[in-house]
Amino acid sequence: MPASEQEPTPPSALADVAVDDLLRALLTRVHGVLDERTRLRLLLDAVVTMAADLTLDGVLSRIVAIAGELVDARYAALGVLDTGSERRLRTFVHHGIDTDVVERIGELPSGHGLLGLLIDRPTPLRLHDIAEHPESVGFPAHHPPMSSFLGVPVRIRGQVFGNLYLTQKAGGGDFTAQDEEIVVALAAAAGVAVENARLYEEAARREEWLSATVEVTAQLADASDRTDALQVVADQARAAAGADLAWVVVGDDPGRLGLRVVSGAAADLAAMRALSMEHSLSALVVRTGEAVSVDDLGSDPRAVDPSAVVGWAPLGPAIVVPLGSGPRVDGALALAWVRGRSEHFRRVDPRLPTSFAEQAALALQVARAREDRERLVLFEDRDRIGRDLHDLVIQRLFAVELGLQRSGRMSEDPVVRERLEQAVDDLDGTIRDIRRTIFALGTLDVSTDLQAEVERIVERAGATMKLRPALRVEGPVRSLVPDQVAPDLLAVLGEALSNASRHAEATSVEVVLSATDAVTLVVSDDGRGFAADVAESGLRNIRARAEQHGGTLTVRSAPGAGTRLEWRVPLGGRESATGDHTRV
Repeated sequence: MPASEQEPTPPSALADVAVDDLLRALLTRVHGVLDERTRLRLLLDAVVTMAADLTLDGVLSRIVAIAGELVDARYAALGVLDTGSERRLRTFVHHGIDTDVVERIGELPSGHGLLGLLIDRPTPLRLHDIAEHPESVGFPAHHPPMSSFLGVPVRIRGQVFGNLYLTQKAGGGDFTAQDEEIVVALAAAAGVAVENARLYEEAARREEWLSATVEVTAQLADASDRTDALQVVADQARAAAGADLAWVVVGDDPGRLGLRVVSGAAADLAAMRALSMEHSLSALVVRTGEAVSVDDLGSDPRAVDPSAVVGWAPLGPAIVVPLGSGPRVDGALALAWVRGRSEHFRRVDPRLPTSFAEQAALALQVARAREDRERLVLFEDRDRIGRDLHDLVIQRLFAVELGLQRSGRMSEDPVVRERLEQAVDDLDGTIRDIRRTIFALGTLDVSTDLQAEVERIVERAGATMKLRPALRVEGPVRSLVPDQVAPDLLAVLGEALSNASRHAEATSVEVVLSATDAVTLVVSDDGRGFAADVAESGLRNIRARAEQHGGTLTVRSAPGAGTRLEWRVPLGGRESATGDHTRV
């Protein structure tokens, strides 16, 4: 066993020296070993070349390649330590092994055996033969043979960042004490280069998130509806984080959350939205207002990996942040990576997406306030139109109708009387249509809470009918019913209840609203019913509202047998998304 293992070289005092001292330090270390020209070339490679690359991956690769060249090692690697309690390797950068060999070997080292010894005891280590050390656990199949070994820790500000591993000294000899000194000096320079790269990447990531925030604010100003706005938030967050998937869950009540948009992969939004999110990471975030990070969705008991549900690649790490500002939380923004991409996940500081989500929530609130103002103007116009229709148009039609009725009674020609009676009937139908339109104009308030609006319409109809219709809601209506369907659903509900109130003479009315793969509205009563031809002529508008969304209207009624109206609009396939999630 070499003497250096029995008497380990103490940690280098160069770990904290300034960059301008590194050339001098390296020069002193290699003095007498190499000629002047070679020494200058290696110094330039070791310091200037490392510092020239500002990406962390690029710096790590350069360190490994230069370390191998400095000491004539056939194989070189750098293992970056994980920040978890287990203190294993989270990144392993290697040099000298062909790509096809790496693929045959399979999983990269995680820091056990001899590599783990350097993690637990971060001091330089030289060996004549790896296999002779008691901590050695051997090599996996297809691994090239390795005997001589040199390991040196890399420190940043006194903390161990990782370890340099070098094997197979050229010529079959052992690594020397001079080799060790050179690599220790290189490790000090490497620590400075790594820190510079990390600071640069951190600044670049902050700039990316800032740009994403600016872009979201600008795009939300032009978003046509809330779904479009949320899609912008998901797309920008996924791009800034380098995540594979992003999704947005909305709702300020953890028990009533609904998934609205997804970015990153194709999915059936109707199926995804039907999944319960009451006991999920999103619900936890909405409840606490704090961001949550997990290493693996499949193994975390608080979350469910949705990849098995929709056929995505298995998801591993994820970050879920609150979508809100101040004490108000309107939902959650989730970012996820497929398994095997944990390095990208670990480079995301949760504070950055959290800050982004706060700013996005403010922009959403501004957009919502603008929509409220536009909706108020629309409602005022509708009120004015309704008043004009009722006070002017209907009254004039009534006057025309009365005039025609008088003319009919005065006429002695039966043909003229028949035509005048038909005109009066047509005017009655027109007046009924106008009244239905006035009623519909007052029910098109598609607020953020569709279920509350349904309850309001039923309550108002109950006051008119002198009995309260029974209401039952099934499924996540708030999250599943698209914004473009909700106005027609409310109008159909109002018209159906109006018909029941004016014509059915019912003692009980039941309303059932459900949302699964389709939104279904059923209004039934025990009234007097009507004939099929009457039903078709009186429900033309309701049928048209279903058909324009690819839906159907089914009416079952007969004189004396009550009426059952079923209005159904499919949800699946109506929306396309670039990814989704469930209970995360």
